[in-house]
Amino acid sequence: METTQEEFQVRVYLKTELAQLYAPHLNPEAALRKMRKWIHRNPELYHELYAGTEGKNELAYSKRQVAVLVRYLDTP
Repeated sequence: METTQEEFQVRVYLKTELAQLYAPHLNPEAALRKMRKWIHRNPELYHELYAGTEGKNELAYSKRQVAVLVRYLDTP
């Protein structure tokens, strides 16, 4: 079966880039605000996402963080 859409890859993403994949109808800043709300409303996701060496003030999500987000939020 052929798909017209590329399959989602777990890789490093700019935060706004990933947020827009989850909310393509919003501009980058609004999409990022929406995704941050989802993250903050789920304490388990928040703690797992920012565990380890990755900080929340980075411009991009690491591959590990993207995998965590996909596990909690599903594939964009």
